[in-house]
Amino acid sequence: MGVANLGGHFGTVTTKPVQEYTPGLMESYDATVYIGSTYYGDEIPDAIPEDFYLDTLLSERPVTWVGENIWNMANSVSLQEFAYRYGWDPTSSFYDVDGSVGQITKVNYKGQELTRKIPAGQDPGVLHPHITPGGDNATVTELAQAVDTAGGAEKNSPWAIRSGNLTYVGEIPFTYVSESDRVIAFQDLLFDALAPDTAEQHRAMVRLEDITPLSDTTSLRAIADYLKSKNIAYGINVIPVYSDPKGVQNNGVPRTVRLSQRPALVNTLKYMLSNGAVLMDHGYTHQYGNVDNPYNGLTADDFEFFRAHVDATDTVVYDGPAAEDSAEWAQERVTAALAEFARVSLPTPKLWTTPHYAASATDYKVFAQNFAARMERPLYFSGTLSGTPTDSSRYLGQFFPYPVTDVYGTKVLPENLGSYEPEAHNNNPPRLAADLINNAKANLAVRDGFASFYYHPYQPVEPLKETVEGILALGYTFVSPESLI
Repeated sequence: MGVANLGGHFGTVTTKPVQEYTPGLMESYDATVYIGSTYYGDEIPDAIPEDFYLDTLLSERPVTWVGENIWNMANSVSLQEFAYRYGWDPTSSFYDVDGSVGQITKVNYKGQELTRKIPAGQDPGVLHPHITPGGDNATVTELAQAVDTAGGAEKNSPWAIRSGNLTYVGEIPFTYVSESDRVIAFQDLLFDALAPDTAEQHRAMVRLEDITPLSDTTSLRAIADYLKSKNIAYGINVIPVYSDPKGVQNNGVPRTVRLSQRPALVNTLKYMLSNGAVLMDHGYTHQYGNVDNPYNGLTADDFEFFRAHVDATDTVVYDGPAAEDSAEWAQERVTAALAEFARVSLPTPKLWTTPHYAASATDYKVFAQNFAARMERPLYFSGTLSGTPTDSSRYLGQFFPYPVTDVYGTKVLPENLGSYEPEAHNNNPPRLAADLINNAKANLAVRDGFASFYYHPYQPVEPLKETVEGILALGYTFVSPESLI
């Protein structure tokens, strides 16, 4: 699903199990990506059709092969033919060297040092391709380098290579990802196969997060005036109804506050909209009923469309969709939110951000029916590609360096840097302005990528200034989120 979502930046994506491949099928598409997530060997028979191997060898269409089973292709088409076409030998290429997969902590790509942080004992390694003399067309180009830092001495080996029509990536780069991770290299490599003539450009976006009816107008105006002084368009993520069902912030007395009860705030929002902001909907109440979900039932603290709890290790655990989750339930909440904006004569938002980025597949489709795009990091559930019932306990959370049309058929705008968080929370370390800027620097490796982050307006203005000016200094140009819909 991760690759299918990224492919949605370039056009229409078709996904299917490799077992369903038929002869000549890849000639009907611009490019093919094979994800070797299941190892075929030993007791597991090879499920890849020989026609897929042969078509890969003979086609001029680009094929990107990620992870396992490339050695089975070499054995199928004959090692001699594979080495002649591609200039390397997968059958003598290994994940371990001298009995160890090493400690690969970095991937170098296009002048950027990308991180690779995999917990001890969890790293399956990166395949080390054995480059061999080949035919006239078998020049092997090293696209990215894996850096093994075990023992303190850096040793480089290919992380991704290309020869002929074949690009090979030595691991599936979707595990333990971060905002500066080696997945960035893969995100850019897709341009070579799908849009090789893409011009280099680097855009940035910022949105202000968790604006509620109780937000401070002075802070909002200070940020608005700063962004206006830099001619920066931005998003404002507004939660139209503040709910405190347990009275956590009101001496134990339940409290609800609507935008219509805060005319000064509404006036400030209109001021922001007239000075470069675009309105975004960030849920209805950004909390769920009168229960802890997972914290205290308070707006902007809790999840709205998904259940969660905090375990004994202070980690947030997703429990799945709400008991009443349905398209009708999600639509009721969206309709109620839009009515609150209309009641105070604010424009109808075109953009949505799911509270805490968590909802069911059903909910995401409802959001798409009401908004032109979402700006977030969605969850993608097992069963989505196969058309079987989704399993909410098995999911991929994904962020993007560019806009995509995802496997739900919905448009998602990037948020790929994170947010300014000066204190650790739920086992997540602090993230300072310097960290956001470093993440933006890593994303320069994506030839038409974004540096997109969000900022809570209750934080001081200075870290926002530092972040914005650091990103500008890297050569990014800030654009309005609405310019992408």
